[in-house]
Amino acid sequence: MPPVSYCRLIRFLQEELSLSQDSIAIAERSLKQNHGPLPMILWQYGLVTLEELNRIFDWLETA
Repeated sequence: MPPVSYCRLIRFLQEELSLSQDSIAIAERSLKQNHGPLPMILWQYGLVTLEELNRIFDWLETA
């Protein structure tokens, strides 16, 4: 994912889903070990619901 898109995704998570910076930081630390997609890690850690995960994927399709 290009850096600009990543920044836009982070902004979406904070503004649209009201995720805290701490929640995002937890998922980012896990990315270094698991190398999975950020939305899936957020869901696996229980930081987003399945509905929110679907919203993220919908946003990614149109971003």
